[in-house]
Amino acid sequence: MAILNQIKIINALKSVLPKEMERISLHEPSFIGNEWNYVKECIDTGWVSSVGKFVDRIEKQLVDYTGVKHAIAVVNGTAALHVSLILVGVEKNDEVLVPSLTFIATANAVSYCGAIPHFVDSDESTLGLAPHKLGAYLKEIAEVRNGSCFNKKTGRRIKAVVPMHTFGHPVDMDPLVEICNQYKIEIVEDAAESLGSYYKGKHTGHLGKISALSFNGNKIVTTGGGGAILTNDDALGKLAKHLTTTAKVPHQWAYSHDQIGFNYRMPNINAALGCAQLESLPGYILNKRKLAENYRKAFANIEGIRFFTEPTFAKSNYWLNVLLLDKKFVGERESLLEATNKSGIMTRPVWTLMHELEIYKSCPKMDDLSSAKNIAECLINIPSSPGLFRSND
Repeated sequence: MAILNQIKIINALKSVLPKEMERISLHEPSFIGNEWNYVKECIDTGWVSSVGKFVDRIEKQLVDYTGVKHAIAVVNGTAALHVSLILVGVEKNDEVLVPSLTFIATANAVSYCGAIPHFVDSDESTLGLAPHKLGAYLKEIAEVRNGSCFNKKTGRRIKAVVPMHTFGHPVDMDPLVEICNQYKIEIVEDAAESLGSYYKGKHTGHLGKISALSFNGNKIVTTGGGGAILTNDDALGKLAKHLTTTAKVPHQWAYSHDQIGFNYRMPNINAALGCAQLESLPGYILNKRKLAENYRKAFANIEGIRFFTEPTFAKSNYWLNVLLLDKKFVGERESLLEATNKSGIMTRPVWTLMHELEIYKSCPKMDDLSSAKNIAECLINIPSSPGLFRSND
């Protein structure tokens, strides 16, 4: 029986990573610019809450960087997804198509709306939602009536789909857009992990009606906790800002709220951190892509394992780097995870598939989720901080 060569794998990792570090985390923030100056300004001036110049600035920086027309800064990526689903019209008892291979926030945001996640398969070439498989599935279970898509088995409306750009690698969006146009399904892009990633030359977040970013502490750019809603729709952009500011009607002193809103606006002190981070983003992307290339070379000739590279149509930020075991070595993954972590190199498996979680087992799903299962069994995340390449340069 073939046995995975753990020593070769650990040595390959060590050949890429900085030798002076005793313990290497999966993804740490890098603070190399104006972070302290901007945060200190907030503290010195007292502008630390959800009103302040840095909230406006980070939104402008996101517009300039991604090319979208509107960016609305919020408290975290889950809040961005929640409001995005509301803005495209997701209502109680609707179904929303979600990859089973995703972080739980994607499914939870659907649940916050009183809607029902409907789990679909992934594509092993992108790690994200599989458009062509989804198209074949909808042909079997869906029908369009009066301009809306309905699940023939449950009778519920299928209102939206949430493609998640897994670990920064873009989903193949063109066929997904075509399918969704055919079935009258709205697209909400979960771009939480893909700031700095491009699909066919365009930044992620452009092909859905609306999209969500995350700036959690482990993301490529962090605000400590934070996120953003992106859209090219003027009306949705205006409404997104209104809803995330408790739906308060602008007035110098009166408290008037014209609908149920959310206290989701990003605080100025968090935005200050993010503004500095965005100034450094081009360098982070460069370092992360160089780190990924070094990994690719290091694992090129090791039997039983391969480094996952970006799809041919995309330019990825390589947020979290990925190793994939050959199927015959899947049984050795836990042992490899233990050995790498014991050697001071943090590694981890992918999330538990959503349809396998007790809280979501009763939700509708594709009969065939084999690709998601294969990816989940074979995948290992390895250290990906932007500072790792710079420290080793």
